[in-house]
Amino acid sequence: MSDALTRALATRDWLLADGATGTNLFNMGLMSGDAPEFWNETEPDKIRSLYRGAVEAGSDLFLTNSFGANASRLKLHDAGHRAYALSKLAAELGREIADASGREVIVAGSVGPTGEIMGAAGTLGHERAVEMFEETAKGLMDGGADVLWVETISSPEEYRAAAEAFGNIDAPWCGTMSFDTAGRTMMGVTSSDMVQMVESLPNPPIAFGANCGVGASDLLRTVLGFAAQGTDRPIIAKGNAGIPKYVDGHIHYDGTPDLMAEYAVLARDCGARIIGGCCGTMPVHLKAMRAALETRPKGPRPTLDQITAALGGFSSASDGTGADAGEGRERRSRRRRA
Repeated sequence: MSDALTRALATRDWLLADGATGTNLFNMGLMSGDAPEFWNETEPDKIRSLYRGAVEAGSDLFLTNSFGANASRLKLHDAGHRAYALSKLAAELGREIADASGREVIVAGSVGPTGEIMGAAGTLGHERAVEMFEETAKGLMDGGADVLWVETISSPEEYRAAAEAFGNIDAPWCGTMSFDTAGRTMMGVTSSDMVQMVESLPNPPIAFGANCGVGASDLLRTVLGFAAQGTDRPIIAKGNAGIPKYVDGHIHYDGTPDLMAEYAVLARDCGARIIGGCCGTMPVHLKAMRAALETRPKGPRPTLDQITAALGGFSSASDGTGADAGEGRERRSRRRRA
């Protein structure tokens, strides 16, 4: 129990994570196509504001502005050699805000996917992936992150590479995947597949779960899938604030604070212990989520009907498992071709 997250989980039934990074930075003026990680250097006050917004809204932990701070993604901006430095800056700014908060706030070093494809269909090898993840991880830990947080992963090969990299530097970590294709990740991983993979790792995460994906309903169906496997490992739920819609030239998420409050309570009742938001989630949503978690007692595990009644329908007929899994994937693929 030497790391801050493990200590917090030992004394708390649930922890509130943060909300969106991209949505909030776009609201501050970040332009589409720009690398947010450059703002750690050029706009540090805006990054401090991002972190402070989550803390003041009640988050117990927040993710650093380092999602794309790996050599592969930064290479697109002629900055592949700056992965360590930009990651370190992201964590240093986070450490500053957490230490000034007057309470225990966990700085989670965000580690996003490489942007390349691994496995038989890809060109990125395991050793190179581990090398890139390790570079980012070292920067985050040297900058003062309490824990590493790999997120929005689709490929099991990439998840395993990140786990190995974090083990190489003996850093505590968590990891989420994005289930956005009829209950599966883009590379076909189901909720049950993920539990089996996590438990088989030589260096398993402190907590695991799902982030982003489609809508909050779909994400909670995946969380129920994790819980059904009987895992004792803490589950993470970080769902989007509603469904994205293109309005007046911008992507807008239609989830209200009230809807996200319902989502937070349902996530807890589904079995999640670390609950936050992803795309579209702003401090106003986090405040409502915190208030709901603090004032509404824990209830029984909700049914799928109760989830859809509160949050809206699922995007696919299937959660990716069971006898109807193929049907769900086929329906989704037909919609995409239409």
